[in-house]
Amino acid sequence: MTAGYIGFDPTADSLGVGNLVQVMTLLHFQRAGHKPIVLVGGATGMVGDPSGKSMERNLLSEDLLHHNLECQTIQLKKFLDFNCGATSAEIVNNQDWFKNFTFLDFIRDVGKHLTINYMLAKDSVQNRMEKGMSFTEFSYQLVQGYDFYYLWKHKAVKLQMGGTDQWGNIVTGTELIRRKDGGEAFALTTPLIKKADGTKFGKTEAGNIWLDSKKTTPYQFYQFWLNASDEDSRKYIRIFTLKLRSEIELLESEHTQAPHLRLLQKEVARDITIRVHSLAEYNSVLEASEILFGQGTTDSLVRLSESDFLSVFEGVPQVNIEKEELEKGINIIDFLSEKIHLFPSKGEARKMLQGGGVAINKNKVGDIAFTVTEKELLNGKYILAQKGKKNYLVVKVE
Repeated sequence: MTAGYIGFDPTADSLGVGNLVQVMTLLHFQRAGHKPIVLVGGATGMVGDPSGKSMERNLLSEDLLHHNLECQTIQLKKFLDFNCGATSAEIVNNQDWFKNFTFLDFIRDVGKHLTINYMLAKDSVQNRMEKGMSFTEFSYQLVQGYDFYYLWKHKAVKLQMGGTDQWGNIVTGTELIRRKDGGEAFALTTPLIKKADGTKFGKTEAGNIWLDSKKTTPYQFYQFWLNASDEDSRKYIRIFTLKLRSEIELLESEHTQAPHLRLLQKEVARDITIRVHSLAEYNSVLEASEILFGQGTTDSLVRLSESDFLSVFEGVPQVNIEKEELEKGINIIDFLSEKIHLFPSKGEARKMLQGGGVAINKNKVGDIAFTVTEKELLNGKYILAQKGKKNYLVVKVE
């Protein structure tokens, strides 16, 4: 059995898809009979890692860092087993060994073992030389290197894992262990998950996919995996699921025979959504997807939470009307043509209505005398108007 660790920085109150790669690395490490250690960077989070960054990040307050650490710890406990004997996962916080470590002690006991030339040679430094970087960020690799040394010394940790952008920081740790105590330790890195524009999924980057349902709804989370390319899905199913090689190859074969069914994407999305959220949330997501593509019912629409409703109809045109108008009731033809302008004229609204082409909240309306009232409100503030099969309009009532 070997003890190995991965560090997570607390710059947000949720982990993201990029972090999920490392969480799964620890999970596989534990399933192989080893002890995974999660290092949450209470101290390093106050410095800021320059790796893969084009600019210096904002430094966070100690209270906010503590809050973020607590939130991330809850998420990590969904994946790793913290009660299985010798291989139980463990969470450590580098603030515990840095809080009483003075600056003078640090530069004497740690800084003297690594040369400026060694530190300047790192890609994380070289990539920022033109724009400049602060001494705070420059010193980050020393701080992370000491984390590895401390865990090697006190927890018998021989392996540090992380994304490829962490290679320089990790080997600084192996070098410090060698120079300071003549010890031996090892580094292992995994490829970063990239967005369509080639940038990484980082917690301080725009467009991140979060594990927290308040930041990325289960529907949006599911859709991210469902919309992945075939090539990406082949990578994802190996990284993010616990399926056997034989199961993956069989699924890939079935997918190749009928790629339009997107079997690979659906299985990846199902597996990860259930693990990160729950089976109940996954079933809700499927129901929400059916609503958007014309298969859903009024009942299923009513059951959607406000966040799921807004996620499903993200990008759909939206109009506002005042709630007072609904208190009196609005004739359906006036509502469609004059209030929300789904049709350019009353004549066109009447024709489509009588032809069965209009629905309110997925319920077809054919009676020209129908009155739209507050009873139609979803989550107390929305009405979904539909023209034909795919033309939706979200009416927000305030």
